[in-house]
Amino acid sequence: MSRASLDKDPRDVAAMFDDVASKYDVTNDVLSLGQDRLWRRAVVAACEAVPGQVVLDIAAGTGTSSEPFADSGVDVVPADFSLGMLRVGHQRRSDLGFTAADAMHLPFADESFDVVTMSFGLRNVADPDAALREFLRVTKPGGRLVICEFSQPTNKAFRTVYSNYLMRSLPAVARKVSSNPESYVYLAESIQAWPAQRGLAQRVSGAGWREVQWRNLSGGIVALHRATKPTG
Repeated sequence: MSRASLDKDPRDVAAMFDDVASKYDVTNDVLSLGQDRLWRRAVVAACEAVPGQVVLDIAAGTGTSSEPFADSGVDVVPADFSLGMLRVGHQRRSDLGFTAADAMHLPFADESFDVVTMSFGLRNVADPDAALREFLRVTKPGGRLVICEFSQPTNKAFRTVYSNYLMRSLPAVARKVSSNPESYVYLAESIQAWPAQRGLAQRVSGAGWREVQWRNLSGGIVALHRATKPTG
């Protein structure tokens, strides 16, 4: 897959992530200039999960986003549809229950989780609205949704600089550090095609979630959306 599209073939996307799994975490650290660590910490704080609760971390990849939950005593299920990512994750943290899962057809019972979170994965789903409805199904009444996704910088001048970085610098850097540089061309294009903050909030609300809100991270490069499942 070399061009971004909102009509994504799950097999193509899964194969792409299989290819980059071995160097995925290192590459992300380099390309984000270390900001990905700050974003992961913000996600954990937004989830407000405590021991005794169960978190579904969908699109968990190699499990770096799941580790903080497990290390704080929270039950977490790292799930992903890339078997390559899951294999690398299991090698790193065999104590975590890595699970193969399609975000649009989750293999979990209704109302199984206190929190569902997804970081940098929703834009790769063929039908994000179906995924958001699935997240609602598996969340307990009153439970929380936390979506961390690339968004649109709020400052116009910075937005121009960022767009140039995405389309020019990011693929060039990826060629030096990634096992599959073409996948990062897709990454850049998929970010450009993705809705801005308010647009994503409207999609979350449209899927049945309530109390939808967001806050910007790194000047709006990333937006953290939170929502709650109705208790009625």
